[in-house]
Formats: sequence, structure tokens, C-alpha cells
Amino acid sequence: MQSYVLLTCASGSESDIIAKLKKIPEVKEINGIWGKYDIFLKIVTDDPQGIDKVISNIRSFSDITSTYTMHVLYGQGGSIDE
Repeated sequence: MQSYVLLTCASGSESDIIAKLKKIPEVKEINGIWGKYDIFLKIVTDDPQGIDKVISNIRSFSDITSTYTMHVLYGQGGSIDE
């Protein structure tokens, strides 16, 4: 299972949150971004329940104010290198 997650966090907390996110093995990519959201994540797990567990964990971080999760639909698109 693969999902992309957009995070909004308290102003100035981005670096601390990114440091915490780097410790989560299912988080495969992290990018700070500008705009409505502050951080962009790629999460990959072997089981469908894994995504839910990771998102629940992330949502418990005190400086994260909102999350928006987008689950990947397999068979539609993919890496342009494939």
C-alpha cells in the first residue's frame, strides 16, 4: 500500500516534525513545501492497516494541525521510469 500525505503544522515546528517523521520506517520520502500545506510525505506499507496506523501515529504529534491522505490507486499511472 502506498499513500501520499499532506501535513499542516504549527508555524516554526516544521524542522522538529520532519526529524520525528524520519524515525518512522514506513515514511519513504519527506519534503517541506510552501502553500496551504507544510510537509509532503510518501508512506509505503505491506498491509492496508499499516497506513492507518502510521497516519494515527502522525496525527498524534502535538504540532500537526491537519492531515490530508491520498491513497494510491494501483494500475493507474506509476513512475515514468517503469
